[in-house]
Amino acid sequence: MPEGCKEVLLHACCAPCSSAIVEWLLAHDIRPTIYYFNPNIYPFEEYEKRKNESKRHAESLGIEWIDDDKPTPPIPKGKEDNLWNIQHQLWRHDICGLENEPERGKRCAECFYHRLFATARKAQDLDIPFFATTLASSRWKDLEQINAAGLKAEEMVNKYPKDSIVHEPIHFWAQNWRKDGLQERRNELLKEYGFYNQTYCGCEFSIRNGSMQ
Repeated sequence: MPEGCKEVLLHACCAPCSSAIVEWLLAHDIRPTIYYFNPNIYPFEEYEKRKNESKRHAESLGIEWIDDDKPTPPIPKGKEDNLWNIQHQLWRHDICGLENEPERGKRCAECFYHRLFATARKAQDLDIPFFATTLASSRWKDLEQINAAGLKAEEMVNKYPKDSIVHEPIHFWAQNWRKDGLQERRNELLKEYGFYNQTYCGCEFSIRNGSMQ
């Protein structure tokens, strides 16, 4: 646990992966703000399922939950997939040319960075000194790739703030959230909450490869 950490912006890929982590943070007097930004998830119906479950989990605990796909002004009802499509196309631009990479290959590394850079930027906007990700809870993902993406996001956001305001440095909290019984607790909470449990990582290419969460 980072010294002096009392608050963390937690990038959540889904409710099942975040549940045990959030419980652990609260037990250690750390206030998490859940940040949902996952434009890789495909198709839109799957994206909505995962997002709504994440929101439901946060609301059940009284935790602040941020949807960074929420438009201003709001998109008219029935047109919600328009913004998702824009964000999804931006994500596809970043992984262009890597579509045929295997799971845990270069495409995944770029995908992690795309999402963690957005998380780091949001942490800077909110003056939250630490950010972390629930991606590090999945045994199907490469922990070294995730940590490298988080540290790169930390470096870039601190080096190139988007405004002229002087910000306190933000820090990526690199943590193996699979250890110390958290994986087992995740599975217990999944059943307790009755979470929707997806069967692939999120993107259309992981559907093809059958990548489980």
